[in-house]
Amino acid sequence: MKKKMIKDVDVMGKIVLVRADFNVSMGDGFKITDETRIIESLPTIRYLIGSQAKVVLISHLGRPKGKVTPEYSLKPVAKRLSDHLGTPVRLIEKFWEEQARDTINTLKPGQVAMLENIRFHPGEEKNDPKFAKHLASLGDLFVNDAFGTSHRAHASVVGVAEYLPVYAGFLMAKEVEMIAMALGKPKHPLVFIVGGAKTPEKIQVIDRLLDLADTILLGGANANTFLHAWGINTGVSMVDHEMIEMAKVVFWKATHRHCALLLPSDVVVSDEPRKRTPKVVPYDKVTSTSAIYDIGPGTIATYREIIAGAGTIIWNGPMGLYEDKRFRAGTDAVLEAVAGGNALSVVGGGDTLASINRRDLLSKISHLSTGGGAMLDYLEIGSLPGIDVIQNA
Repeated sequence: MKKKMIKDVDVMGKIVLVRADFNVSMGDGFKITDETRIIESLPTIRYLIGSQAKVVLISHLGRPKGKVTPEYSLKPVAKRLSDHLGTPVRLIEKFWEEQARDTINTLKPGQVAMLENIRFHPGEEKNDPKFAKHLASLGDLFVNDAFGTSHRAHASVVGVAEYLPVYAGFLMAKEVEMIAMALGKPKHPLVFIVGGAKTPEKIQVIDRLLDLADTILLGGANANTFLHAWGINTGVSMVDHEMIEMAKVVFWKATHRHCALLLPSDVVVSDEPRKRTPKVVPYDKVTSTSAIYDIGPGTIATYREIIAGAGTIIWNGPMGLYEDKRFRAGTDAVLEAVAGGNALSVVGGGDTLASINRRDLLSKISHLSTGGGAMLDYLEIGSLPGIDVIQNA
């Protein structure tokens, strides 16, 4: 990766297409609620501006399914990025038309433009060669700085690389280096914390990390699925029933590995509409009308102790329904424990980043990964399509 870094090529006066990941969390009124991904992209963009390149940013936002819809516009991102950079970021709306090239050609060295949501064009997710070639025609060089989308073989991730020289941005290189360090030569004990939902994606990673980790701590809906697979009543909790058999296989494998797979010993429950006052019950005392929304204080104490003794920590997914403040104690406790320890810590995933409400603790985490699914795929496979095209260019 180091030999294919953008800093190793002369970019002065050249149009540099940068695949960034600005898939940020948005609240009411199209306001950005978590700008971590914008901030993490700044080093590459500032370097290119300082090197007198003409910068054209490419990103997606949400899932517009190939249709132009206002709620998925990157206008708020362009505005916020302009504030950070101290220079205007021109938004090119109809980037799929030939006139987009004319607009980009008017850029002067050090200026920045951004294509509207790349998923507004159906050719993006299909990796349409014609569309990829059009994108490539807009620039001279291609930089992939979007680790968070590099598990997708889309036109703006791998298709463009067929037609332009491709390099890694600073964030991409940092992501790969930190996760490779956590997996390649981890300081033991290696603790993997898995929360949130998306059980099909995460269970594959759990299966792989049984051979690498010393302890795996489960929370969130993933823990519900494993509890259900163990024969425990989970009431009306969120459970991925299609993954039950796979969870049983993971249980069996865990008994033949040195890795400890830990489930919550107590949980916080309410009814499905969450109108009932939350209460803590043992893991095996969940009633048929109750739903699990967080890990309990006993589990928190156990997890804290294990995290405190860790040498390396990888965390993906909140411990509970963090959007409801009544069910975020588990996630907050894990964050405090991870930030308070001395371990090399890698924390990633969109929901994980969004769940962090203690911004003062972020500086105490070794690395905040901008990738959710990408991080999981990299942990499982050891590479991503967006990384492969850089290394094989």
